Amino acid sequence: MTSLQSRPLFRLSMTLHPTLEVGATPAGGRRVFLVSGGRFEGDRISGEVLERGGSDLLLARADGSAQQDVRVLLRSDDGALIVMTYRGVRHASDAVAARIAAGEAVPGTEYYLRTAPFFETASERHGWLNRIVSVGVGERTADGVVYDLFEVL
Repeated sequence: MTSLQSRPLFRLSMTLHPTLEVGATPAGGRRVFLVSGGRFEGDRISGEVLERGGSDLLLARADGSAQQDVRVLLRSDDGALIVMTYRGVRHASDAVAARIAAGEAVPGTEYYLRTAPFFETASERHGWLNRIVSVGVGERTADGVVYDLFEVL
């Protein structure tokens, strides 16, 4: 086996509407974050995150971690529509989790936020996105989230 190798895909910045607290469901504590827009910038592709084009159905699990289930609609600078979906996990100490929940910008080095994005597009130019696996390393901001995404080689 060889070691895992990757190359940068893009930096994704998304702004979020205020949290919608669904509450304690049979699956766990459910919160919904609606995406209000953003940008993605990379060497091979860049564009915008469409407003009203995505959400995160966050599940607070019994072990204190949070599980993400996200769907976002992207538009490349050349007009291609791209569906990005990802699952992810965030966990932090109780003190850091409270700071994040309060809307404080907490450096990503203080907690774990990782995702596994996949892409779907009809664009011939960007069809290579349909055939890759990627990973993201993230950080919450006061009004959103930022991820550095990497293509797994």
